[in-house]
Amino acid sequence: MRRLGRTLVAAVLTVTVITGTAGWASADTQRAVTGPLPGTAAWRAEPGPAAGAGVRPVRGLPDPESAGPREVARFFAALDPDEARALVRRHPLVAGNLDGVPVALRYLANRIAILASGEARYLSLAGAGRQILAFDPRGRGQVAEVFGDLTHAEHVAVVVPGSDNDASTYDRKRAPYSGPGGMARALRASTGDTTAVVAWTGYTTPVGVGLDAAQGHLAESGAARLTRFLSGLDAVGAADPALFCHSYGSVVCGLAARYADARDIVVLGSPGMRADNVAGLRTRARVWAAKGPSDWIDDVPNVEFAGLGHGADPTSAGFGARRVPAADAEGHTGYFVPGTQSLAAFAAIATGAAR
Repeated sequence: MRRLGRTLVAAVLTVTVITGTAGWASADTQRAVTGPLPGTAAWRAEPGPAAGAGVRPVRGLPDPESAGPREVARFFAALDPDEARALVRRHPLVAGNLDGVPVALRYLANRIAILASGEARYLSLAGAGRQILAFDPRGRGQVAEVFGDLTHAEHVAVVVPGSDNDASTYDRKRAPYSGPGGMARALRASTGDTTAVVAWTGYTTPVGVGLDAAQGHLAESGAARLTRFLSGLDAVGAADPALFCHSYGSVVCGLAARYADARDIVVLGSPGMRADNVAGLRTRARVWAAKGPSDWIDDVPNVEFAGLGHGADPTSAGFGARRVPAADAEGHTGYFVPGTQSLAAFAAIATGAAR
């Protein structure tokens, strides 16, 4: 009975904090982007009028909703290179987001899609040298960007961000190490450029620290998308990645852990992973956790009650994760700042040097 009472008190405190009475931002409810990829209807219509006059249609295209990444990879491997590029140019929004499509073709497709969008807020993503692995303009927009040679790198890392990240805000210039783009750049630089790093803003994130951030519905949708994305990396021959999951992104990674073919899962500034301990994640990956002394996430009660909260603190002794030193990480977003203990440890994990 006493334990139930503590749980009820913690749940009330969680609601109080998240709804803003502690000075945090309450936010509008977000709806996860689901359903067929943009352009799916035209893709499915081939061969036919959608192919265009004088264009050789490609038969037997893999269905974007039902075909797995390995099936997609086999299909593209059988195409003539010119035929594959022509297909991508006709259907950039599908090809650029379809897991299993060769990496170079996805870069081409997404550059075409970004330029065709006519959206000024996205145009910088089409700049010279940028490697955009996914671009979905629906909702607030989603994007994945690669730093390094994803196909040939010995090591791969994927940064999974938390709240307030989307296609137009993920690469923050004023706070360069607080968004997934800056985190990915810092991690790649700290490995001596030996690791390919993906900044994956591939799900609908919460806005602010409101009820969406306290609930799991966006994380559940994000976990499904992350799982498929990682299967796509495997299908094109990329190395098994280390996942670096920040804040609400750690909830996503916790839900995806049992399905993800990851070498390591690192959570930082985590409100919980929807598991009581590492065993509850049901993963073969090594699990690591970091939390700095000034991170406000420490004020969030680690409970899961009536759909609110995300469970145990991954940095607690009872959870069983390997601890990452983070004594000099400032605030909630200071973990990837150059020169910090946490970034040095992340680099060792990414390159497989950490034990």
